[in-house]
Amino acid sequence: MYKLLTDAARTLAPPRGDRHGPLPPLMLTLTVVTGLVDAVSYLSLGHVFVANMTGNVVFLGFALAGAEGLSALASVISMAAFLAGALAGGRFGTRFAAHRGRLLTIATALEAVLVAAAVITTAASHGEVTTTVRYALIVLLGLAMGLQNAVARRLGVPDLTTTVLTLTLTGLAADSTPAGGAAPRPGRRILSVLAMFLGALAGAALLLHTELALTLGLALVLLAVTSVATYRLSASDAVWIRPTA
Repeated sequence: MYKLLTDAARTLAPPRGDRHGPLPPLMLTLTVVTGLVDAVSYLSLGHVFVANMTGNVVFLGFALAGAEGLSALASVISMAAFLAGALAGGRFGTRFAAHRGRLLTIATALEAVLVAAAVITTAASHGEVTTTVRYALIVLLGLAMGLQNAVARRLGVPDLTTTVLTLTLTGLAADSTPAGGAAPRPGRRILSVLAMFLGALAGAALLLHTELALTLGLALVLLAVTSVATYRLSASDAVWIRPTA
């Protein structure tokens, strides 16, 4: 328990000179954003994910088999948008490989622009999710999540991919002391799962009791705060802004 609490504390408040510096809490914030956005896509856009591509591949198979309530077209469009966003994220990762702070600042700023466009689209439709609005939101949010995933991959902070938890949960169990492992970073792994859970919970609660635009607006605020915070924190020549390899 002590190790878990210590690791969680270091994740939220890394010591000065830490290899990843403030990146862990910033990535946890993006994980919350993922939970919010996937709550929107699944609950309001017709049972489709824009961040969880494993789910989309499965949904596509279900839809092609004739399962009700699922759209093969929505899954395909979501995956295509995600891949386009990941491609852009890969190019940014190559261009800004020498400065992780600048990479995250620009990526989250672009994400904020895409989510802002989603907020505007939702507001303009007065909360009515027509077919056109649905696919516009899937594309905008898919692009944002693909970009985020690619940049998180390039940043290389262990156990903080921001969009995928399968390997995180596997590592939490497989590397645990009962399994004979060394149990590395248990606190960080649990915080990652908790961040996704809280984002999904908050997103679902907001969708049930408020408007879609407000849920997306919360994601927009978190992205904007992350971008500004990263910009300010990476102003100096700190160790963490340098590439991991």
